[in-house]
Amino acid sequence: MDNLWIAALDAADRERLEPHMRRRPFSQGQVLYDAGEEVSEVWFPINGVVSLMTVLADEKMVETAAIGREGLVGVTCGPLNARASSRAIAQIEGVAACCPSDVFSEALENSEPMRKALAKFTEGLFAQVQQTAACNAQHRLDERLARWLLTLHDRAAHDRFNLTQADIAGMLGVRRATVSEVGSELEDKGLIRRGRGWVEVLDRESLEGASCGCYGLLRGVMKDLGLPRPKNGR
Repeated sequence: MDNLWIAALDAADRERLEPHMRRRPFSQGQVLYDAGEEVSEVWFPINGVVSLMTVLADEKMVETAAIGREGLVGVTCGPLNARASSRAIAQIEGVAACCPSDVFSEALENSEPMRKALAKFTEGLFAQVQQTAACNAQHRLDERLARWLLTLHDRAAHDRFNLTQADIAGMLGVRRATVSEVGSELEDKGLIRRGRGWVEVLDRESLEGASCGCYGLLRGVMKDLGLPRPKNGR
């Protein structure tokens, strides 16, 4: 399984990066970089999911974007080699190909096609951030939860992934008890199944029907931009 953003580059551009890359595993909950830190590496997930978190002054945080094998992490939260404005946390464990940020920066300077590819991805990510902010402000929690689970399901390698109620509550910025209640509603409808520390998607089509329109809108944006589909074989 490859990173789709890298795979979409032409051979010459891949050769600018691949000799400098090394594979690194990341575990669930691992902080790849924190807000305010200098970002020294660009991460290209091969599998797993990374969440970009907006951190508030009281240290509360909420997810604003999720990135899987369709994209890259490390240059989309600020200018290259600048301090990060968000916290990148591994939501689902996986493996990434990592490239030093100065190498990536030099490759961008020497390749217009690579700059265009990054601009497309960044535009798609910005759309995700905007739509997520609007969704969090306006839509019911059951719709938001369905949308969020679909976003993870697109990027996860399997229908079942490790998530606790605390994980979900932290991503959506709500109380754990509220997540438990709404999750039970989706489970009673046969859309998902939950266990201690895991969630499984049972009926994806119905889960899409239970989601707000934000999920479909973002899929449309990705298609219009010609971005790689994050779905892993579904």
